[in-house]
Amino acid sequence: MRICFTLRVRPDRIDEYKARHREVWPEMRAALSEAGWHNYSLFLAEDGLLIGYLECDDFDAVLAEMARTEVNARWQAEMAGFFVGDGNADERMRPLDEVFHLD
Repeated sequence: MRICFTLRVRPDRIDEYKARHREVWPEMRAALSEAGWHNYSLFLAEDGLLIGYLECDDFDAVLAEMARTEVNARWQAEMAGFFVGDGNADERMRPLDEVFHLD
């Protein structure tokens, strides 16, 4: 599966959000890989629009696997204040419909 999603980063926290992602915890990176997240990228526009892309076998399964990890709970707690809206980012990810793909 190719998954693309959007979230919104608070405009006043964009620089700090970028800084945090320059040094993602090694145990968080390992947990994502072990849970089945592949080719995962985040893109951030100047207005706070965050676009995520990943490849996985089953999106619901990889989200559930991450939800079971202690490192993800810590990461989500630390990152929650960066986003517009309530709840953690993983719970608000909704895949966009893919309308075209060029092999």
